[in-house]
Amino acid sequence: MPGTRLADMETDLSQTNYALRLQASLKAEAERLAKAEGTTLNQFINVAVAEKISALRTADFFTERARRADAARALALLDRAGGNEPLRPGDELE
Repeated sequence: MPGTRLADMETDLSQTNYALRLQASLKAEAERLAKAEGTTLNQFINVAVAEKISALRTADFFTERARRADAARALALLDRAGGNEPLRPGDELE
């Protein structure tokens, strides 16, 4: 959520508990970053996990899309394109 502070998002989450073991140095760095963001360590970790899940789901989505791709059809479509003058100055090909 662009422009939304991490602390503001904390109230929107339903909660469950999970005991997490972090290396001391990793925990210290996460605490430092959470403080700099103006949020709690708990919320910082929640957002980090959500970002990782999002990245993995995105990678899976594009892998599946690539699997279904038809390169020959895509290239044929690109071959049909072109021949028109650019609509805006600066859009010319060099």
